[in-house]
Amino acid sequence: MTQNLATLPGRRLTFPRPGERSLSIRASALVFEDAASLSLLGDIERIAARDVTAMVIGETGTGKELVARHIHAVSGRSGPFVAVNCGALSESLIDAELFGHEAGAYTGATHARAGWFEAADGGTLFLDEIGDMPQALQVKLLRVLQERQVVRLGARAPLPVDVRLVAATNVDLWRAVQAGRFRSDLYYRLNVAPISLPPLRERRGDIPPLIDYFIELYGLRLGIEGVGITPQARDALVAYDWPGNIRELENVVHYALIVSRNGRIDLEDLRLAGASCAPSGPAAEEAPEQLLARIERDLRGLMARGAPALYDTLERLVVTTAFDASQRNQVHAADALSISRYVLRTLLKRHGLIDTAAAER
Repeated sequence: MTQNLATLPGRRLTFPRPGERSLSIRASALVFEDAASLSLLGDIERIAARDVTAMVIGETGTGKELVARHIHAVSGRSGPFVAVNCGALSESLIDAELFGHEAGAYTGATHARAGWFEAADGGTLFLDEIGDMPQALQVKLLRVLQERQVVRLGARAPLPVDVRLVAATNVDLWRAVQAGRFRSDLYYRLNVAPISLPPLRERRGDIPPLIDYFIELYGLRLGIEGVGITPQARDALVAYDWPGNIRELENVVHYALIVSRNGRIDLEDLRLAGASCAPSGPAAEEAPEQLLARIERDLRGLMARGAPALYDTLERLVVTTAFDASQRNQVHAADALSISRYVLRTLLKRHGLIDTAAAER
């Protein structure tokens, strides 16, 4: 397992610290094994070698940040890689977060502070969920890209910045432009080098190496190394359509390792939403009472086997599943779990599913 961002055998990308807490519901590993994926990797690296703004387009959990990090690594830029989730920043503070502020610029601004553009000077700034940026900020972002200068909130003098911007979106920005929610001039400025990252169901050749990686990763973490997977279980994972993409695959393998027996993951250990390989039939055909009874049986089985860190693992699984199924909408996820948004945010921060520092600002 690597401790540094690298392209490993099988052309695998991971975060600098594979076990680090996530900033969002995101893919923690990405491989380029499928023929189409290898061709895409070549395109990514050619774009990385040119100092142009790039736009990574793909569904949630496909590995957009990993692509952005690889672009930075290949580009040879000496400055840092800075990742910012536009959807996680409050609308009232996003201006100050991106562009910085002077002391007294607003209530609570007791001292001057550099923004994310200044923090990424000489390097790469990754703006995830760019489609969530308020329109007033879109104008300012466009000006920064054109003039390569930022003006802190409350200041008049511009500051030069040398930043390569990589943006990402999981929505159709052109439709947002047509609907009047996104500026067309900014769209064209960002879309100089578009990179379309296919969903996992369209690159099934990447699934087997991802399975092996997550078995190794969570096997080490859970202290159950050497676990294998039966051909039937592997085939079921390759055949599944993965609406949650790589992140969903990671969760399924993690859970399967916890409930596995005799040193192997079998078909009955997989929990695939609505898939025909589920031991009790498709979940959609079961009443809520039946589903809860099955969960209770599984929970008793986990307790009997002494599954490690059971409470934390199950809590994370519940929160992650609700957040992912709600397309990372905190209000909808809280409603699905019948808890307040405040409680949900506490759980999301506890399990590293949102940026703790950003959420507290």
